[in-house]
Amino acid sequence: MTPHLTAGRRPPPVWPVPLLCLLWTVALGVWGLSRQHSLWRDEAATWQVAERPTAEIWHMLAHVDAVHGLYYLLMHGLFEVFGASTTTLRLPSVFAMAVAAACVSVTGRRLAGTWAALGAGLSLGLLPAVQFYLQEGRPYALVTAGAAISTLLLVTVVMDRGPVTRWAAYAGAVLLCGLLNWLALMILPAHAATLLWTRAPRGVWTRWTAAAAAAVAGVLPLVLFTRSQSEQISWIPPLTWHMLIGPAVLLAVGGLGALLDRPRAGRLSATAVGLPLLAVPQLMLIGLSLVQPLFLDRYVLFSLLGLALLIGTALGTAVRAAAPRFPRTAPWILPVAVAVAMAALLPQSLAKRSPASRVDDVFAVATDVQRLKAPGDAVVFVPAARRDTELVTPRAFTGLRDIALAESPQESGTLKGVEAGCARIRTVMLAQRRILLVTDMARVATPVSARRDRTKVSVLRKYFTPVADAQVRGRRVTVYQRVERP
Repeated sequence: MTPHLTAGRRPPPVWPVPLLCLLWTVALGVWGLSRQHSLWRDEAATWQVAERPTAEIWHMLAHVDAVHGLYYLLMHGLFEVFGASTTTLRLPSVFAMAVAAACVSVTGRRLAGTWAALGAGLSLGLLPAVQFYLQEGRPYALVTAGAAISTLLLVTVVMDRGPVTRWAAYAGAVLLCGLLNWLALMILPAHAATLLWTRAPRGVWTRWTAAAAAAVAGVLPLVLFTRSQSEQISWIPPLTWHMLIGPAVLLAVGGLGALLDRPRAGRLSATAVGLPLLAVPQLMLIGLSLVQPLFLDRYVLFSLLGLALLIGTALGTAVRAAAPRFPRTAPWILPVAVAVAMAALLPQSLAKRSPASRVDDVFAVATDVQRLKAPGDAVVFVPAARRDTELVTPRAFTGLRDIALAESPQESGTLKGVEAGCARIRTVMLAQRRILLVTDMARVATPVSARRDRTKVSVLRKYFTPVADAQVRGRRVTVYQRVERP
């Protein structure tokens, strides 16, 4: 609600609220950014690909991970300019989420007033899932920023009947989201639901359809190409009832915020924008997961923009409702609510900024490898994906021979390389005196299924004996020495 302005008075500037929300989110992001100098397996994939030359990245994308190709190329450029570090790896996510917070605050201001804008922008950075991916060297925060920009553009063109250039910008923002992760195209049905809710005129529908079609057309080649790489997500478990608890809680909170807003039918409001943005991607991902297991919260992280908008609107409604009776107390409702939320979430916030918040730590086990290795030692990895430790910390493995590897990740255009056949691996292992095994700790390990990995484990158990062992942050390195049998 826009306050009444007396004649001759200038309206208050718009920029302080989004700037405050941006700086607030940046502060949350840089707090504990290095996570005690730890790096987990998903981020290790970004790290090792970003360090490759551009030609090798393109070679890899032809075989695996094309869905993240644009992000890898972006990170490669940043690594080239600023060097490889956890700061370079994670700051893009921090800045992207800060942009998202600023955009959601501007959207909230246009739809529900200044207090709603402030509540939406500040609450976004406090959401637990956002705090997790705020410091993640992966593309999901960037997708969220693109979704926030596209949503703000949609609200702007619907409210102001903006020129064609704004619709082109909207199409570009959606296209960028889709190129970073094509599941982000689920934002289009959410926006369509908003247009249905607000009974948008035919002209708006025509322009939106053209913009949406252009974005989908731009992403479609990537969608079709990455279908051939679907084996990469074969590890995602089938949908179960307990997986639905999180979405159910989010939708319940969002629904409560919508009830407090009390929107009018046919009017563009925070609820008409926020509730579809929250609910539609969540429900669509659940539906897709019934066909093929895909349910990971990070794929619809951008839907939390809708939740933040609804929370901000509810807080703004509370401030406005209290203002007539408690004019001095009402302005304190929002800062007190944010302070209470910050205090309540502090244990979780600290946990998410610790190495234990992730499955493993690639850096920590590299330190143990460097300490335990000896001249002439060999190394094997179970599963082969644990070679990421060597790829991101090659100095720790200097002098060790990776005896199972037949073709390096760079040569093969893969993330983990191509290993020799089982017979070859067995022969080479039996010729060694000492072998270091880099693997997972028991609490996070999955059953050994690949034939090559079963061969490695079998040879070590039958012909070698462990003489040293170190376990740290989800990873394990064991030194095996050959047992001479008569």
